[in-house]
Order: sequence, then C-alpha cells, then structure tokens
Amino acid sequence: MIFRLDERLIFPDPALAEPDGLLAIDGDLSIERLLLAYRSGIFPWYSDDSPILWFSPHERFVLYPGALKVSKSMRHVLRSDRFTITQNNCFAKVMEACSQIERPGQDGTWITNDMKMAYCQLHALGHAHSVEVWEQGNLVGGFYGVQVGNIFCGESMFSKASNASKTALIWLCQSGRYELIDCQVHTDHLESMGARMIPREEYMTMLRNNT
Repeated sequence: MIFRLDERLIFPDPALAEPDGLLAIDGDLSIERLLLAYRSGIFPWYSDDSPILWFSPHERFVLYPGALKVSKSMRHVLRSDRFTITQNNCFAKVMEACSQIERPGQDGTWITNDMKMAYCQLHALGHAHSVEVWEQGNLVGGFYGVQVGNIFCGESMFSKASNASKTALIWLCQSGRYELIDCQVHTDHLESMGARMIPREEYMTMLRNNT
C-alpha cells in the first residue's frame, strides 16, 4: 500500500513499503520533514514530472568504513597526491554537478530545483555535507549527503576525472567520523569497494543506536 502524505508531519511504518521500496507520495521537502524521513530510514527520490516519492528499501546498500576495499591501483593514486580533498567547500556546486551526470537507464535527474533548495538549506543548518575533489584547482569529483548521528546517508556523487569519486569516498571512510555509509542504491562500483546489502531491520537498529 502506498500512503499519501498531507500537512501532518508523520510517515507510515517503513516496513509497509512496496517491494520496490516505495512507501509514500506527496508531502513536502521542509527541513522538518526531511530530517524526520532520514531519521526514520526514508528518503525522497523522484523527478520533476512526478509527485514527491518517499522510499524505504527492504534491503539497504551500505558500506561499513572498516570493510572498505582499496585496490592497489587506488593506493597508488592516493600516494600520488594528484587530488586535493575538501569538505563543505562548495555544497551547491557539488549538487549541481551531480544533477548533470548522465546515468545509464535514467531520463533526466531526480535532483530537481526543489531538491537543490531543500538540501542547501539542510547544509546551511549543518545536516547535509559535501566532499569535494580538486585537480589543479578544478572541481573534478565529489558527493553530498545527509548526516544522521554517526551515519552518512549518501545522496549522489559525480566524477569528471578517473578515480575522483573513489578518492572522495575513501577519504570519508578513513575520516573516522562515521560508523556507516548508507549508499541507498546498488552499484557495481560501490560493491567493488566493499559495500553490501543488509536487511532494513539491521539498518534501522543502526539508526536507533546513532541518533
């Protein structure tokens, strides 16, 4: 059953989500609702031509920093000092770059103008963060996401140079700031770095223990 949200600041039980993870539609992207969503294991994912869609997958694709796999070739890249890493240096630019990346099988982007405005507000309040990768003064990679206690809920990443987004993720995992990186959606790229599926119940336990 898919629930329709109204002005009340509530979400249904995430366990009631459809097999594809879709839980609810409508509502808004207010700061209060977004924070409640992430603290409840829910995130928005939709496009300009649809209502706001709220998802809570039955399995979560996550990366435990201690399980991070760094290949020999990546270790060489990291030692080369080819890239410079910053955090929260240009959040809006990272979101914009993520919205412009072409992804196979996707028509357009879920990073709508409303999403950009909402997440920039989250960033201004200290709830959303970006990691930037620079090469010779140019922004060539990075990602952004929402912090929930000691969990980083990754939203999107981009790379305009080989290994740039991998470098950003390795930096985050090695920063010691998070117990879990929520990758949300499976990719072979992230699986090769140690990410794996866990049941929603395990993810929700992590949320409860870290908020």
